[in-house]
Amino acid sequence: MALSSKKRLSTLTLMMLPVMFSSNAHEQHFDIKNLWNFVNIYDNKQGDYFKFDGRLQADSAWFDASEGEYEDALWRRFRFGMKGKFGATTAQIEADIDLNGSLSDSYNRLTYAGLSWILGKNHKLQVLKHDAKFTLDGSTSSKKLYTPQRNNLTNNLWFTAEYFTGISVTGKLDDGWGYTGGVFSSDDSDGVSISEASYFSLITVSKKLESNQYWQGAQFTVDIVYNDEDEDANTRDFSNVYSFSSKVDFGDWDLWTDVAMGNGYLGQSDIWGVVVMPLYKQSETLQWAIRYTYLDSDQQNGLRLGRYESSIVSGRGDTYHEFYGGINWLLDGHKVKFQAGIQYTDMNDDAVDGGEYEGWGLTTTFRTYW
Repeated sequence: MALSSKKRLSTLTLMMLPVMFSSNAHEQHFDIKNLWNFVNIYDNKQGDYFKFDGRLQADSAWFDASEGEYEDALWRRFRFGMKGKFGATTAQIEADIDLNGSLSDSYNRLTYAGLSWILGKNHKLQVLKHDAKFTLDGSTSSKKLYTPQRNNLTNNLWFTAEYFTGISVTGKLDDGWGYTGGVFSSDDSDGVSISEASYFSLITVSKKLESNQYWQGAQFTVDIVYNDEDEDANTRDFSNVYSFSSKVDFGDWDLWTDVAMGNGYLGQSDIWGVVVMPLYKQSETLQWAIRYTYLDSDQQNGLRLGRYESSIVSGRGDTYHEFYGGINWLLDGHKVKFQAGIQYTDMNDDAVDGGEYEGWGLTTTFRTYW
């Protein structure tokens, strides 16, 4: 549903009103954390609980390129479900719902539908449908992103369906080491299924470093994915994906980076790329993000554009540059936040078959979860 400029500006204004009046709310001693009382159905002193779980996200986007224009305001995500913990066992079920169309067609799929167990003190076993996390932004929940959309390196390499039926173990070891190992079905079922495709495996190794003369803290992560070739798989067409990412805390500044590559199959070219994202923490409420993304394809037509740019140009390209700058208003941490960002995107298309793109984009968002 495309909006006129007048309606778009009205939407942007409405989305920013809570930010403009947040200081007044603070002066009136309104505690935003009281908003989350409704989610708790049951809890006890032993840490057991049963509660509602979900997220609500809205976008207003305007993109103007040499090849065309995109303008829209939409509900980006709505997920709703329940989560319960009893002893060492946690059960969760969550549905993805489309609020942009009619109610009768609103159900999309199950996202999370699984069980997990705490093993010992620092290890967790998960089964059935849960998230497969790799690459810098692919391992970051959409609830806690510092930009409206995941970077385009993740968009090209990560399996954007995100939730797959499988089994995984995550844990913490001595001296700051951590790991994840998992095997997942690449089935594209909306529910829990392993029957319609093959599988992929994921290994992640991470290392946390304590404060020193260079930083206040750091984490370095390596992700390795093996994806069995299957034309029916609900994954990107890469047999292997490798990612080396880092998150370094320098105090007021953080620096997030990712260097990743993928080996393509079924006509998909090998690609690689780099993301560099400095974050400036002006205060607990205001935080700034700057991001540069570079992608390169070994062969023609190996790269895809991001979410909104691809609505203007659906073709593929060969080299990609993006510069992004934006602000985050965190009213209750990431649980209630508004974002605004502007980006410049350029993608070259050596094949000259519809993948060329050059333009600017403005996105404002509202994000909340419970």
